[in-house]
Amino acid sequence: MIETIAYKDLKWLDITNPSEDDYDMLLDDYHFHPLDIEDCRGTNQRPKIDEYDDYYFLILHFPYFDKGNQFIRIREVKIFWGRDYIITVGKAHWVVKKFFDEIQEDLSEGDEETQEMMATSDQLLYHILNRLMLETNTLVQRVGAEVDLINYDIFNRRARSIIEQISITRRNTILLNTTFKPQLRVLHMFESGGIKGFVDPEQIDMEDYWGNILDQYQKMFDSIEDYGELVAGLSQTFDSLLTNRTNEIMRILTYINTILLPLTLVTGFFGMNVDFPFTANTTAFWIILSGLVALSIAIILYFRRMTGNR
Repeated sequence: MIETIAYKDLKWLDITNPSEDDYDMLLDDYHFHPLDIEDCRGTNQRPKIDEYDDYYFLILHFPYFDKGNQFIRIREVKIFWGRDYIITVGKAHWVVKKFFDEIQEDLSEGDEETQEMMATSDQLLYHILNRLMLETNTLVQRVGAEVDLINYDIFNRRARSIIEQISITRRNTILLNTTFKPQLRVLHMFESGGIKGFVDPEQIDMEDYWGNILDQYQKMFDSIEDYGELVAGLSQTFDSLLTNRTNEIMRILTYINTILLPLTLVTGFFGMNVDFPFTANTTAFWIILSGLVALSIAIILYFRRMTGNR
C-alpha cells in the first residue's frame, strides 16, 4: 500500500508491504537501480548508503522491543532520498509510520513547524532520523535502568531470577552493540561531508544537523558499550557470590559430617552384640555420653579456631 504526503514540491511516499506492482512503479517512475529494488525485497541487509547521480539509497537498522516487551529486535529502515521526495519502503520501524501519520495530520491543520520540516527533502530526512534516534535513546535508557536494577537486586533476589535477567540484558546489549557499530560508519559519511545532500548550503547548513544525529548515535553507542561491560562485571560478581554461597554450604556440611563421624564410630562400637567392660553399669552410659559431648565441643572449637572464629 502506498500512502503519499505532498507539500509544495516535496513528496513523502510510505510504501508498506510493497507488491511487485509497487516495485515496478519505483523502477519505471523513479528509475531506481535494480539492485536497490532487490535490497528492498530482501531482509537482513547491512547498513549502508548508496550514492547515485540524482538520489541516495539508505538502509539503516533501529531497535525495538518485541511484543513481550523483553527482548530487543532490529527493524530495517529503507529510504530513497531524492531532491524532491523521500520514499520509505517495506515494513519499517513503527516510529516511521507514526511520524508519517503525525506529519499528515499536522499538515492538514496548517501547522507551521511541520511545514518547515517539509521544506526540503534534507530536512525531512533529518527529522525522520532524529525521531528514530529519540526512540532508540529511550530504549537504551531502559537497558541502562535494567542494568541498574540488576546491580541493586544482585544481593537480594533469588539466583534463578537474577541469572535470567542478566542473560536477557547481556543478549540485548550484545545485539545493540553489533547493530550500532557498523552503522556509525554510515552516519560518519553525513557528518564528514561525504554525503552532500540536495539543499543549498547557503540556504540551510545541514552539516550541523547531521553532526547532531551522529553525536546522539555516538553517545548511545558509548552507553551500550558501558552497559555491556557492567553486565559482564555483574555476571562475574554474581558467579562469585554463588560460588561463595556454595562453599559456605559445603563448609557447614563438612562441619556436621566431621562432628558426627566420631560419634557414629563410638556409638557403633558400643552397639555391637559383644560384652564390654562396664556394659552392665548404668553409669557407663553417662560417661560415654559426656565423652561424646566433650568430643563434639572440642571439634567445634577447633574448627572455629581454624576458620578465624567465624
